[in-house]
Amino acid sequence: MKPFAGRNILVGVCGGIAAYKVVDWVRNLTRLGAEVTVVMTESASRFVSPLTFAALSGNKVHTAMFDEDGAEDIPHIDLARRSDLILIAPATASTIARLAHGLADDLLTAAVLAAENQVVVCPAMNSNMYLHPATSANLASLKSYGYQVVDPGAGLMACGDEGPGRLPDWEPVAETVHRIFSRQDLAGRSVLITAGPTEEPLDPVRYLSNRSSGKMGYALARAAARRGADVTLVSGPTSLSDPPYIDCVKVRAATEMEKEVMARAEGMDVIIKSAAVSDFRPARQSELKIKKLESDPVLELTANQDILANLGVRRKSSGRPEVLVGFAAESHDLMAEGRRKLAAKNLDLIVVNDISADDAGFAVDTNRVVLISADGMTSELPLMTKLEVADEILDSVTGLLTGH
Repeated sequence: MKPFAGRNILVGVCGGIAAYKVVDWVRNLTRLGAEVTVVMTESASRFVSPLTFAALSGNKVHTAMFDEDGAEDIPHIDLARRSDLILIAPATASTIARLAHGLADDLLTAAVLAAENQVVVCPAMNSNMYLHPATSANLASLKSYGYQVVDPGAGLMACGDEGPGRLPDWEPVAETVHRIFSRQDLAGRSVLITAGPTEEPLDPVRYLSNRSSGKMGYALARAAARRGADVTLVSGPTSLSDPPYIDCVKVRAATEMEKEVMARAEGMDVIIKSAAVSDFRPARQSELKIKKLESDPVLELTANQDILANLGVRRKSSGRPEVLVGFAAESHDLMAEGRRKLAAKNLDLIVVNDISADDAGFAVDTNRVVLISADGMTSELPLMTKLEVADEILDSVTGLLTGH
């Protein structure tokens, strides 16, 4: 299912050079299932043709306050009423100032003033304009009205200056929209999630690790943040970018992950241990690269701490976290192993997946899991994207938090 299906989004395009980037945003919103209507200021039409946005949205583009075509609907009122969200990009200094002072002198500002729904503002302008005290005060006013302001990026501008003021990247904007449209059943909750593999150094160039990509843990972090949680992601080495609105803590070895997790455990309502932590590490780490030998080398290993088991023991006395979730990546006896680990580690919920499947488990975007709870309930999920699996897991977590 497309996440924005059934949602009406009004995109307000202002007169800035970054207007061309919003063309892709409209395409992305429609791909996510949204019904998109575009309103352009007069100056925006000088940068991008309204025909471009009409072709990509599949809807008429509105440019004039007094359009005789459909005037009986009172355009600014009708557009405001029909939209579930208004997204303004690029939000120029001029438009931000007019919105901050409640002006309604064009179709876009009039529609925003008439709207009762969420407004997302994406500033884009020269760095000096963005850093001017007047712009800062205007953005503060918009935030006080309840508008969501996505901070701009920094870098080289079209004018040649360098600094803050670039139109935000699409990802944080998309996550802001996802959060607005998501149920906020984890609002006010602190959630810690571990992800990825660990790397156990053998010498300066070699290490022991596993096939974990971190995709499941990152999906959980993203889904929890969308549902309002204050998320900390403790991640081993991955090729994934940090999800927006999440406190990302990067570690390498299992000992580092244990330190970071245990230091934060007391303050967490929920901990989800999805990382594939190495069970063993080399007993000795060579400071120099180990050279090839004529005889076969012998690698002596020592066990790493079981972070999840330690959390289970600790919560018996502290009561924190309220909900503790583990993962069991198994190649056989999935249910038996899952139930054993659930009981042995004092968990509320365990997620069991078959790592022998080609379309689930490590390094793919889909997963097929079984959820087993401490009360004996099991739920076998079909093949889903990892983000869909994450939401199913979080549904169970919120049920545990509320007693339902």
